[in-house]
Amino acid sequence: MTYSAELIKFLLFLIVISQRFVDLRVSFSRSLKTIKFIKSYKMNETDEHNIEEDGFAEVVKLGEDDPLQLSSGETLSPFNVAYKSWGTLNTDKSNAILVCHALTGDQYARGKNPLTGKEGWWPKVIGPGLPIDTDKFFVICANVLGSCSGTTGPKEINPDTGKVYGLDFPVITIADMVSAQVKLIDYLGIEKLFSVIGGSMGGMQVMHWAVGYRDRLRTAMPIASTWRHSAQNIAFHEVGRQAIMADPDWQGGKYAESDARPHAGLSVARMAAHITYMSEKSLTSKFGRNLQDRDKLTFGFDADFQIESYLRYQGISFVDRFDANSYLYITRAMDYYDITSNYNGNLTEAFDGTDVKFCIMSFTSDWLYTTRESREMVRALNAVGAQVSFMEIDMDKGHDSFLLDCPEMFNIISGFLSAEAEVAGIKTNE
Repeated sequence: MTYSAELIKFLLFLIVISQRFVDLRVSFSRSLKTIKFIKSYKMNETDEHNIEEDGFAEVVKLGEDDPLQLSSGETLSPFNVAYKSWGTLNTDKSNAILVCHALTGDQYARGKNPLTGKEGWWPKVIGPGLPIDTDKFFVICANVLGSCSGTTGPKEINPDTGKVYGLDFPVITIADMVSAQVKLIDYLGIEKLFSVIGGSMGGMQVMHWAVGYRDRLRTAMPIASTWRHSAQNIAFHEVGRQAIMADPDWQGGKYAESDARPHAGLSVARMAAHITYMSEKSLTSKFGRNLQDRDKLTFGFDADFQIESYLRYQGISFVDRFDANSYLYITRAMDYYDITSNYNGNLTEAFDGTDVKFCIMSFTSDWLYTTRESREMVRALNAVGAQVSFMEIDMDKGHDSFLLDCPEMFNIISGFLSAEAEVAGIKTNE
């Protein structure tokens, strides 16, 4: 675990950098002027001109007559949920799949994201003839509660005040995100989902569905995920939150009332987090110690190395599409996540009596949500006699592997869904 220890030290150092806000703001400004994006660095993107136009999400208002009860004891009423759907719901409404996005994802899992102009985050997984086949299934992806792409969160207007929520938005949990999704599924008239699928934070939502709403889904597929957030991952998130809150432009969360935004702090938070999404091998093979657009060291603090330029790009591009307060709320929700919290901390007890069929995947190089954590879920499911398949995929790209070109993962998703659809007798409309 030497690698992790060194990384923690590095991330803690970022707190010091963020607290020296004058230098940070200068550095951020310099980065905006000097950073050069190299296309070969971009992952999981295609020619923008060839991306299928898919339109804006649907936004529905929910909870007017039945307020959303939050884990904190507070309520939300009404609240909006933004979602996208693909495919056709069959006559008996048995072919619906809910896809849950990760921390900084959104409802635009495929097609062109109209907010960013970029391709969706799972283009090789969802679509006609793809692993989650929209010729067979009705696929739904909703922006999570607390996020910033149309679903109610700190960025949206508080109906009680007519002003942006900011930190007046209640603290939420993964359970609250799922509760909002349940209301959406009810709104769509779907009694039972064929499957709930998601990676990383999306996998956390999957697990809460499987434990808290086991009668509302047939199958569950958590990928590169876990059953509770570890102390190490809480520490990573705290570094990011402190970077945001140390930025003077954060203004105690009230930056919506001014023209300033905590871009420097949010950029640092994203940079720190992005390191955890990759493996040491992938960083070394992609960048090594290669210099960025120069043949010798500058003996200064511009981006001498390609990895520095890449991280700065990740941070700077992130602030254009994500809200700082949303980042605080969602990372806190992940930190609170523990599906055993209502089961005396006992994972086996949480799964007891389930008839949900599970397909769990992990990646060998994922040190953020390790194979060990996936195996703990598998052992607990085996202990209660649940039906569970487990695959550890050998891939050296780190946690982000589930977002990349991974034929083995594609085959597993396709095979599992096809087999279960045949068993369930799922039929599409003719």
